[in-house]
Amino acid sequence: MILQLTVALPVLAAALLAAAGRWLPRLAVDVAALGTAASVTALTALTLARSPHRPQVTWLGGWGPGTGVGIPLAADPLAAGTACTAAVLTLAALAFSWRYFTEIQAAFHAMVLLFLASMCGFAYTGDLFNAFVFFELMSVVAFALTGYRSEEPSTVHGALNFGIVQSIGAYLALAGIALVYARTGELGLAAAGRHLAAAAPGGGAGSGDALVTGAFVLICTGYLVKAAAVPFHFWLADAHAVAPTPVCVLFSGIMVELGVYGVARTYWAVFDGLVPLRAIAVLGAAAALLGAVMSVLQHHVKRLLAYSTIAHVGLLLVGVAAATPGALAGTAYSLAGHAGVKGALFLGAGALLNRHRTVDVRDLRGRGRGMPVTGATFLLGGLFLAGLPPAGTYAGHSVTEHAATEIGWWWYTPLSVAASALTAGAVLRVWALVWRSAPSRRDGPEEREDPETRVTLGSLPWTMLAPGLVLLAAGLATGLIPGGPVAAAAEAFTGHGAYASLVLDGRLTRPHPVPADPWTVPGLAGAAVTVLLAVLIAAATVPHAAPDRGEGRWEGRSGGRGVRRRAAHEAGRAVGRAAAAVAARLHALHSGHIGDYAAWLTAGVAVLALLTALR
Repeated sequence: MILQLTVALPVLAAALLAAAGRWLPRLAVDVAALGTAASVTALTALTLARSPHRPQVTWLGGWGPGTGVGIPLAADPLAAGTACTAAVLTLAALAFSWRYFTEIQAAFHAMVLLFLASMCGFAYTGDLFNAFVFFELMSVVAFALTGYRSEEPSTVHGALNFGIVQSIGAYLALAGIALVYARTGELGLAAAGRHLAAAAPGGGAGSGDALVTGAFVLICTGYLVKAAAVPFHFWLADAHAVAPTPVCVLFSGIMVELGVYGVARTYWAVFDGLVPLRAIAVLGAAAALLGAVMSVLQHHVKRLLAYSTIAHVGLLLVGVAAATPGALAGTAYSLAGHAGVKGALFLGAGALLNRHRTVDVRDLRGRGRGMPVTGATFLLGGLFLAGLPPAGTYAGHSVTEHAATEIGWWWYTPLSVAASALTAGAVLRVWALVWRSAPSRRDGPEEREDPETRVTLGSLPWTMLAPGLVLLAAGLATGLIPGGPVAAAAEAFTGHGAYASLVLDGRLTRPHPVPADPWTVPGLAGAAVTVLLAVLIAAATVPHAAPDRGEGRWEGRSGGRGVRRRAAHEAGRAVGRAAAAVAARLHALHSGHIGDYAAWLTAGVAVLALLTALR
């Protein structure tokens, strides 16, 4: 009953708000939406608490596993934790919206609640087609929320890019689901997985045939588009740049992570051992590197945070592709920690946008000193992204790096350090420029954003400050979760046949794995190196006023010192020109043209299929 209520309650509240919201006072709409989100949060927390001890499975309509047509909702600990994360972020976004939006219709609250219902449903569903339905509901609502300020051409452009790319991914995923049904006659994840495992020749790793491989590639394409893995990522920054700030909290904090969850759930429930995951590792590593580099190149804070999300989701995908319980335990830590930190940072960006009508750091330089709480959010958020202990991001990096090293993936640690340091350095640069630099006037005109609300608040109310602080605290607290329960949840998630036993037999798998311990010497050393690199990157990328470098200064110095300085100066200029050329090329790839994005998506499907098909 709890699982059905978790999905049905926000749908019912959304329908009531959509129907009667225009006649209700704003206070009543906000209270109803917040109360619903709080109730869903409580229900998901209760499910999370129960899931390790008793089966949390419900068959809709009373159709049981023996009928072959039932649709199950099932919550193992990782599914319940994912749904709880979605509910907490939705509650924070709605609380921030209370005073942030001075004029808003109840349709906004209704869409946010529908979005919450679709995320919880996607996390809980045990049916491939039902997952597609929730997937599409999520996409449709996200498309509408992205284009909420439809009077602005840039908003329409970003929303259309989002909608078209997501629709292509959805059609491909539906084709993959059709292939699974054609082979097995089943749409249930557990039932289809049992059928494929029984029919696989030899049952060894990579023993699936061409149809199984094609089905996996097509289904995962839809989820990888949602996860913004390279080269399916182009829509993300365009959507984040124009979507209302509270919506960005949901997009970056949990929606893209649900794409990672979808890949993991589909693989271990249906395709476990039948296809390799090297393609997921390659695309994840590419996303980690490209997202990290692009985040450093941004001046627009919301785009910077969007590319940071791409980088961290890439690391999550590599953790899934490692295909070990230890790596998945680290991925769970990282997902929860990243959700809290990134949600807080987007709320901080919304506070800057409300106060100064811009999120361009060149215009914000030195203008944040009257916003100490927002400044603390960016400072701590940047440090937590770098993996400062005891944040969840630290625990995730430490545990995943240890698990990757155990299977011989030595390259994961430098990848994790580089991606985390670059993204954290980009955020710390924003803090240094906006809160620690002297105000300066730009040569060109100030780039004003289209306002998300008509009223600029003189001082931010607690309803706008508290959600960010709570999310930061949550991101910190996730790193303190004991390693035993997390390791047990990961072991149950990845255990061969464990999901089928839960859904079809109503039986819990009770593993006793080695606890996922993040407090190791290599983990702490890696965190120290990453934080130091992040600080150095922030310092190196903060633009300073150019000193007077007249030729007389060079000519006034004699001897080898002047020659060496001139050589170093010329070398620095050459490096700068090369870096500028690379940056220009990367910016050109992210052209905003939907035709280019569709072409990259097609190329991505080809690469994914090729790498998956290789034996």
